[in-house]
Amino acid sequence: MKFYDYSVLNAKGEEVSLKGFEGKVVLVVNTATGCGFTPHYKDLESMYEDLHDKGLEILDIPCNQFAGQTPGTDEEIHEFCTLHYNTQFPQMKKSDVNGENQLPLYAFLKEQKGFEGFGMSPAGLAMTAMLAKIDKDYKKNPDIKWNFTKFVVDREGNVVARFEPTADMKKVRECVEKLLG
Repeated sequence: MKFYDYSVLNAKGEEVSLKGFEGKVVLVVNTATGCGFTPHYKDLESMYEDLHDKGLEILDIPCNQFAGQTPGTDEEIHEFCTLHYNTQFPQMKKSDVNGENQLPLYAFLKEQKGFEGFGMSPAGLAMTAMLAKIDKDYKKNPDIKWNFTKFVVDREGNVVARFEPTADMKKVRECVEKLLG
C-alpha cells in the first residue's frame, strides 16, 4: 500500500481518505496536550499559516500512549489547542501509534522511516536516558518513541523524513519548504 491508500478518522469519527492530500506536502505528527514538547504546536501552527497556501497539510493525530499526556476527549484536546495555540489545522481522532491497536497509517510510516536516534542536544540526551530505562532495546525497533514525532510526506506520497520530538523545528520547516519548492 501507499500513503494515499490509507485513511484516518477525524475528531468527529468521520473517515478522512489520504487520497484527498495527493499533490500536497503532508506533515503527520502524533501530538499531546500535556507534554514538554507541546509548545511544538506554536511552530506547527506558524508553518501551517505560512505554508498551507503553498501546499502544506498537517495531520495532527493526538495520542495518549506516552505517559498519559493526552488524557482528554477529542473535543477537550481541540479546545486546548485552539485556546492555547490558535491551531487552525484539523485534528484527527485520538489514536494509538504503536501496538496492536495502532493506526494502520502508523505501521506504514514506521516501515518507511525507522527510528534513527534523538541526536546529541540536551533534550536528545535526556530522551535517550529516559527511554533506555523504559526499554533497553528501544533503538532496535521503528516504534514511535514519544509525542511529537513527525513524518514528512512529499507531493508524490513518499515518506521522505522522520523527525523525533527532539529535532529542531527549524530543520522540520526547512525540509517542508524544500519540498514545497
